[in-house]
Amino acid sequence: MTNISGTQSAAKLQKTLGLWHIIIIGLAYIQPMTLFDTFGLVSEESHFHVPTSYIFALVAILLTSLSYGHMIRRYPSSGSAYTYAQKSIHPNVGFMVGWSSWLDYLLSPMVNIILAVIYLEALFPDVNHWIWVVVLTAFMTGINLRGARFVANFNSMIVLVQLVVIGVFTWMMYTKLQAGFNADGPITAEQRYQLWSLEPFWNELTSVGALITGATLLCFSFTGFDSLSSLAEETKDTEKTLPKAIFLTALIAGVIFIVSTYFMQIYFPNEPGSYFKNIAETQPEILLLVGGSLFQSYVLTFAIVTVMASGISAHAGVSRLMYVMGRDGVINKKLFGHISPRNYTPSYNILIVGAVALTAGFMDLDFVISLISFGALTAFSFVNLSVISRYALRDGRNKTPKDIINFIVIPLCGFIAVFALWLEVDETSLKYGLWWAMFGVLYLGYKTKGFKHPAPQHNEFDDR
Repeated sequence: MTNISGTQSAAKLQKTLGLWHIIIIGLAYIQPMTLFDTFGLVSEESHFHVPTSYIFALVAILLTSLSYGHMIRRYPSSGSAYTYAQKSIHPNVGFMVGWSSWLDYLLSPMVNIILAVIYLEALFPDVNHWIWVVVLTAFMTGINLRGARFVANFNSMIVLVQLVVIGVFTWMMYTKLQAGFNADGPITAEQRYQLWSLEPFWNELTSVGALITGATLLCFSFTGFDSLSSLAEETKDTEKTLPKAIFLTALIAGVIFIVSTYFMQIYFPNEPGSYFKNIAETQPEILLLVGGSLFQSYVLTFAIVTVMASGISAHAGVSRLMYVMGRDGVINKKLFGHISPRNYTPSYNILIVGAVALTAGFMDLDFVISLISFGALTAFSFVNLSVISRYALRDGRNKTPKDIINFIVIPLCGFIAVFALWLEVDETSLKYGLWWAMFGVLYLGYKTKGFKHPAPQHNEFDDR
């Protein structure tokens, strides 16, 4: 076999991951404890209906996860949405999807660095934040250089402890609510949110537009599910294992988010600003208000580990996307298409992502999250369209009721659900996302000699 640099080498990604390895990596990427960080911001945007915004987001995610499953079975490539759009619609469309997804994936490790620094600064306010940025980035990069199986094993215990923390936290809120108290004091009969009522899901203040706005922010919470498709070339029995893992990862995370934020919304029923100094960084204060200072210190210490686990998984995903784009030759093949013959990892890409993560010291959390939403929604949209294009149009699987449901109705519903999120996307996300897309179009024009040729692609699959 000839490697991408033109020399003889057997270096390639190795199939070492099973179902639960994939789910663990996905849950670590999603980082269930992120619900503490986003609660204040989403509560404000959704008019105090966080669990309903999670339901809206979960519906769009589960429909889209089915589309990912169809495309993985056809194209079991680490290129994810980039490869699906490239092979099913057009190589140039695939490049733009990959370019937009790159924005999502490349910034995700940075978000976790920023969150870890926030927690560390709460514990050690006198330490310069650049020390944390450098140390955490080096740690995240080093773990990824060891390989995907090592990442999965490292994350397993971290995910388990996260679930225990969320369970204990939810139990604490439940016992206080059961005793008749919320964050404002005694719960009176006149208050809007009562325990076991449906008010946190829907009431006279409910606005569908506000719920969707909240759901667009929560797409950030689910971004780990789609990145799992980038592990296709390292998964055993890819066509069977990976679609199931992606769906289960999204479903498990969604149920955790909805149940926990139901009690959180009852406990914090009013304007987030009346409880939290900074509604965009609520985890430290939520933990203090519900569990006290000792609980806060323990969980914040562990939260540093959880966000690093998420960052490690995100780091793995983007490095594989860059590898496939490099292998295709749409970006520098020698640099981005390299696989380490020692650990079978895209080591150059891992180092590049680590270098980008160092810029976390300059970045604001809200800004980075808004940019991630643009990349994620672009990928989700085109995966659904790729199913329709590949199966219903190109393959002609549009005759039987089963095929119509699988390859037209479900992906179309998924696309509509994601499109609804696009309608409420943050203005900052749209503005900078479109600037990023414009640079992508200019680069694509250069790469295709003024669009006279399609973007290059790796002939790995029979595209009949």
